[in-house]
Amino acid sequence: MKNVTISMEDSVAEWARLEAARRNTSVSRLVGEMLAEKMRHDDAYERAMQDWLHRERSWVSDGQAYPQRSTKP
Repeated sequence: MKNVTISMEDSVAEWARLEAARRNTSVSRLVGEMLAEKMRHDDAYERAMQDWLHRERSWVSDGQAYPQRSTKP
């Protein structure tokens, strides 16, 4: 585990202290957990995007225009 020093606005630091206390944890652990969750989310999104981009496309257009929406009577 690495130790890091971060800088933040006073209001953000106050919120972090209150949120950590509410969760019965330290600010350090709270920030670490938030960053880990962000990393997992970003990794999952990237994997899903790559999967979609490399998927074989089974749909094709025949070049016809889309149907018109019906108008209300």
